[in-house]
Amino acid sequence: MASRRSLQLVLNKIKSSGSRPSVRCFATATEGIASPPASSSDLIHLEHDYSAHNYHPVPIVFSHGKGSAIWDPEGKKYLDFLSAYSAVNQGHCHPKIMKALVEQAQTLTLSSRAFYNDKFPVFAEYLTKLFGYDMVLPMNTEKGEHIAGFLFEPIQGEAGVIIPPDGYLKSVRELCSKYNILMIADEIQSGLARSGRMLACDWEGVRPDIIILGKALGGGVIPVSAVLADKDVMLCIRPGEHGSTFGGSPLGSAVAIASLQVIQEEKLAERSDEMGEELRRLLRRTQQQFPDIVMEVRGKGLFNAVELISKALFPATAYDLCIKLKERGILAKPTHSATIRLTPPLSMSLEELREGAKAFHDVLEHDLPKLVKEKPKTGEPKEQNQCDRCGRNLYG
Repeated sequence: MASRRSLQLVLNKIKSSGSRPSVRCFATATEGIASPPASSSDLIHLEHDYSAHNYHPVPIVFSHGKGSAIWDPEGKKYLDFLSAYSAVNQGHCHPKIMKALVEQAQTLTLSSRAFYNDKFPVFAEYLTKLFGYDMVLPMNTEKGEHIAGFLFEPIQGEAGVIIPPDGYLKSVRELCSKYNILMIADEIQSGLARSGRMLACDWEGVRPDIIILGKALGGGVIPVSAVLADKDVMLCIRPGEHGSTFGGSPLGSAVAIASLQVIQEEKLAERSDEMGEELRRLLRRTQQQFPDIVMEVRGKGLFNAVELISKALFPATAYDLCIKLKERGILAKPTHSATIRLTPPLSMSLEELREGAKAFHDVLEHDLPKLVKEKPKTGEPKEQNQCDRCGRNLYG
């Protein structure tokens, strides 16, 4: 009922605005387009004009990617320190994953779950044996009036890479077991080697009842997600109660198998652990040089963030610093107004990692003083409540 009222309000607003003709006109997709615009500026303007403004991107256009590197339409090279919010753990366009994608795309892409296909059963066995669970569901839904499960991120990504205190996950496991509540770990960002372990829960040797995986499961190529649980949980779902047209598709299954094999064969969890230690060492050296600007360096593996002091940045923000990083060839994104997330592909070289850390140091040393001096001072320093994706105030 509420949704119908909301729809009516929208329709009434459109009707009364008078800014649009009452008759909808359709044009062919190619009408008025001579050739695709090539420049970054043209493409950014096109997206601004024709796409909803639900994101607040750093103004750089991805045109080509390989490993940790990105090139824009003008051919300028950048190092990616975001990895599509941990979807590209294996690196951009990994050859093994791309080979699996192309070969399967030329054979069969979709069957729906109305029929069997020859790839999903193989993927289901591979994934469940890899993580030690009985069954996999290629989608997930939770509903109910009573507390049935405790859903959490072992490391909170969007909150600014918040690491729980030691023993927290074990305490959650004990409480869930005591009160017969399902422990449900959202490992969509923190899982698949990002934190220096295959799962972030592995840091405390904790086994959740349900694990949710995504992002890097598709190797940065196509969206693939999965839910892992044992039979006492999974067999509660009966035929007809849960459906997914694309879940378990041959294409997604083939890509996911290759994505997991890359993580194992290239020992990306171990690499993430070692590289993360080095990155935090370099960042903490910068923190020691700028203690009045850098509040905290935190992370596990290559899942890291630098929290800055808002008053020291004012009137600049973490977003402004990310623009300056971009100008120095490093791509990062803020989470809230004074925290910068640093989550490069796990395949990044040590030289590239050091290049990123140096750029961050140089931004604080050379660019921030200019920003503070030149940017107009309006209002007061903002609290850490700005959404990194859309730029809106989360609580106001």
